[in-house]
Amino acid sequence: MVKITSRSSEETISLGSRIAAKLGPGAVVCLHGSLGSGKTTFVKGMALTLSIDEDITSPSFTIMSEYEGSLPLYHLDLYRIDSLEEFELLGVEELFYGTGITMIEWAEKIEALLPKDHISITFVVEKNGNRTITFTGIEL
Repeated sequence: MVKITSRSSEETISLGSRIAAKLGPGAVVCLHGSLGSGKTTFVKGMALTLSIDEDITSPSFTIMSEYEGSLPLYHLDLYRIDSLEEFELLGVEELFYGTGITMIEWAEKIEALLPKDHISITFVVEKNGNRTITFTGIEL
């Protein structure tokens, strides 16, 4: 486990970019943290490294956004998912074993379905506004 402090959106984007450079097809990255903690900002950094030109936004209402770049990026937001069964009905579990990178916000809702080798990243907003970002499953 590694902990890093991000003092700005730019630092969080840079960190996402750095992590994306270490990932390959089939990577599953689980993002944990409260609303506004930096999860989508982190994904924006990943998109830069993957040569994705589209604007990255939280897919809270659409559940999933797909972006084409040097590797496909699948960005899921499970905030509105209430059960494993509801997730399974979406038919997106196959992305876990595909040719792209799958980023999952609120992944704790489907913990039982996640691949064993997934990466977990937790974002905590500190009182001073900094983010403490904790990584497990990947070397920095």
